[in-house]
Amino acid sequence: MKPFLILLVASHFALSGVALAATPLSTVAEQSGFLKTGRYEEVLSLCKKFQRAYPAAVRCTTFGTTPEGRPMLALIASRTGALTAKAAAQAKLPVLLVQGGIHAGEIDGKDAGFLALREVLDNQQAIGALDKQVLVFVPVFNVDGHERFGRWNRPNQRGPEEMGWRTTAQNYNLNRDYLKADAPEMQAMLRLVNEWDPVATIDLHVTDGAKFEHDISIQVEPVHSGDLALQQAGIALRDGVIRDLTAQGSLPLPFYMSFAEEDNPMSGFTDGVSPARFSSGYFQLRNRFAMLVETHSWKDYPTRVHITRNTVISVLQQIAAHGAQWRSAALEADARAAQLAGKPIALSYKTTEKSRTIDFRGYAYNRTPSEISGALMTRYDETTPQIWHVSLRDEIVPDAIVTAPKAGYIVPAAQASAVAEKLRQHGIQFRVMVQVSTPLEVESYRASKHSFIAQSLEGHQMLKLEGAWQADRQELAAGALFIPVGQAKARLVAAMFEPQSPDALVNWGWFNTAFERKEYMEAYVAEEVAREQLAADPALRAEFEKKLLADTTFAGDPAARLDFFARRHSSWDVRYQLYPVMRTAIVPR
Repeated sequence: MKPFLILLVASHFALSGVALAATPLSTVAEQSGFLKTGRYEEVLSLCKKFQRAYPAAVRCTTFGTTPEGRPMLALIASRTGALTAKAAAQAKLPVLLVQGGIHAGEIDGKDAGFLALREVLDNQQAIGALDKQVLVFVPVFNVDGHERFGRWNRPNQRGPEEMGWRTTAQNYNLNRDYLKADAPEMQAMLRLVNEWDPVATIDLHVTDGAKFEHDISIQVEPVHSGDLALQQAGIALRDGVIRDLTAQGSLPLPFYMSFAEEDNPMSGFTDGVSPARFSSGYFQLRNRFAMLVETHSWKDYPTRVHITRNTVISVLQQIAAHGAQWRSAALEADARAAQLAGKPIALSYKTTEKSRTIDFRGYAYNRTPSEISGALMTRYDETTPQIWHVSLRDEIVPDAIVTAPKAGYIVPAAQASAVAEKLRQHGIQFRVMVQVSTPLEVESYRASKHSFIAQSLEGHQMLKLEGAWQADRQELAAGALFIPVGQAKARLVAAMFEPQSPDALVNWGWFNTAFERKEYMEAYVAEEVAREQLAADPALRAEFEKKLLADTTFAGDPAARLDFFARRHSSWDVRYQLYPVMRTAIVPR
């Protein structure tokens, strides 16, 4: 990595491994020359100290409690006097959310955020930036994971000496939880997001991966996804930060630097759009910006912290310069989203096969079989920089696209309570149907095929469906929910309820009981039923015989042959494989 062009005195000492003298607002990281990071008690202390040191500009607040009973803290910083969400909204100020430690082993964001905040408050960096925005800084999102402290919790990462753990005390990966929001920590974060409505959320991470010279990736959405007009602002935010970092000596790139084939540099890179379980895929569904920041794990901790600090300062400057404009653009996108009823909505995105060759700054390497694993392994020579000429696939297009219902979605009363709570967590508008005029003309989704994924994921048995929406008439009990598409979070609504959406609740196993067969016709009964049906219906007999001839698997499966007739009996469960969410073209009364 080429040296920074501009370094603070503090950075110079830190990068030299020299500890700095303790000051009231300095961190354990600074005092150790950025070899260590502090425990969570340091965050508790610094949050209060920042508020005391800058009483007119900083407020320390608790926005949740972890399963192990620890407070989740945020520092609210602004020189506008708007230190509450209500005041910020009334002043029409852009709000920036900077989130550290969602993976608590990747803790660069905590130490970088405190350093950047102090420098900005002391008018050493981004002078005047806090006069035009409100910063909401969460030093550690995954607090319980942070306190699962130990050496080598991140074995493929250089420093700090000890760090926290990737997942929460309940073993949730918070950066797989944005849409389903299982974890209490995520539910607290969503309350914070709903309260402050940040125009941009900056999620600070550290990569896994190979050894190369590039030190950070900056990815922003909407750029490839979401509201088309908002994408231009997303590009401006991303490119502005990349320009700032490049000027400071970094080697940033706008894609995640993970090889298309693991451990094979010549396989190149593939860009993409993350689904809604990730921060970088979630916020575009709310018509807001998300920036995924990934410093490179093989850079040492002093280097990574200061690159992250530079990123935070750059984003503050970008928001100060353009945040009011971007906030207005986001609100305009809200209005456009509220008009998406009956129109196409992209549920997922794919990268095409189109590629281009890029110059990538790596190191000399060789690939030989390992005497340990027997696999072909890549070994790097970090003393010999090398330009790799590799392919990059970065043409991203919508994949699954649906036409949104003309009115919205209906969730039956039996499923309403749990779904209503999830909607509240995301700030989605809905209403309870107290009186229902039935039957209703709706669209129902009946799966023609379903499969449960064998491996548990985040505590869920995932479900994969094949099927289609079809016109239907349904009886509904009072207490059903109506979720209109005509609202600002229309894309988020579709992402939650369309089965083609990667992170739809149904795909996370929320409605698995609807796809479990509970009633069976015993074989000796089915034999009699089959004979009666064949005798009464010549067309059915012809259909059965044709299937026997055409489908050898069916012909050789006694259970499938009897099931053919059981499905045509009045005792068959008509709700089996019926997704318990409906679409409606008419707003129900």
